[in-house]
Amino acid sequence: MGILESVLMAVSLCADCFAVSLCSGVTVRDSRTRDVLKVALAFGVIQTGLLAAGWALGSLFVGFVEKASHIIGFLLLLYVGGSMLIEGIRNQEEVRDLNGFRNVIVGGIATSIDALAVGVAQCMAGTDLKGMMPLVISVFAVTVLSVVLGIEGGKTIGRKFGRWAEIVGGLVLIGIGASLLF
Repeated sequence: MGILESVLMAVSLCADCFAVSLCSGVTVRDSRTRDVLKVALAFGVIQTGLLAAGWALGSLFVGFVEKASHIIGFLLLLYVGGSMLIEGIRNQEEVRDLNGFRNVIVGGIATSIDALAVGVAQCMAGTDLKGMMPLVISVFAVTVLSVVLGIEGGKTIGRKFGRWAEIVGGLVLIGIGASLLF
């Protein structure tokens, strides 16, 4: 796989990372650059790790990933989106970092199930380690960038629209999760 193909694949894999970070970013009132980078790096490591895991264990996971990825993704996004929705309805004024560390990890996994499937597909296509490197590097870099941009954009929206943006963000995440079932 060439560099251009790798970057395009990374962009398509990171669309849901961007959407989740944008929707979740509305809950972040004041955060330091360091905090945003921690979240972005967590998403990048999870996305890249699941891509590599899918490739490394491709022949073992192919049946499971095909059958259950949409259900797993739905449940994880339902959890994150439902948490945002509940917090928005409660209208609690507190500084949150993407609803806490646990939600960062859950959100990172929810948006990375497709990376696991892509890793499995690359394994089934016979891609060797050297062939995976451009994709792994691209996925990490694009994921980190998309999450930073999403959080920063979400913060701006959150400041303007407050709890209503959080409610809408939660509903959007639940909708993205529900779309995985169909």
